Amino acid sequence: MAEEDLIGYDDAASVAFIRNYIPQELKELLSDDDIVYFVDLIYDYYESRGYMDEDDQDSEEAIEVDEDELVEYVVKNAKKDGVGKFEPDQIRFIVQGELEYCDSINLFD
Repeated sequence: MAEEDLIGYDDAASVAFIRNYIPQELKELLSDDDIVYFVDLIYDYYESRGYMDEDDQDSEEAIEVDEDELVEYVVKNAKKDGVGKFEPDQIRFIVQGELEYCDSINLFD
């Protein structure tokens, strides 16, 4: 399932939410395109773990995301793609911001 297929999800709102969530020094390092890129990596991670498969979502069982593993995945892929050298703590703010945005729109309920 692509990010665009998520009902109620708005890329621009996600970027704005994350931009408000992250610390000022990180805001100055990141463009909106950078934030979109990192959010895309978050959803790539979800897809690679099967979290976005509709067939596997039959049960009401909550999915537990390993935040450390997710942050590591984003950092590794950003480095591989030449997007920049970001510390795991910086990426964690973006990941947490995206998770908070999803909670705010009840995306995964």
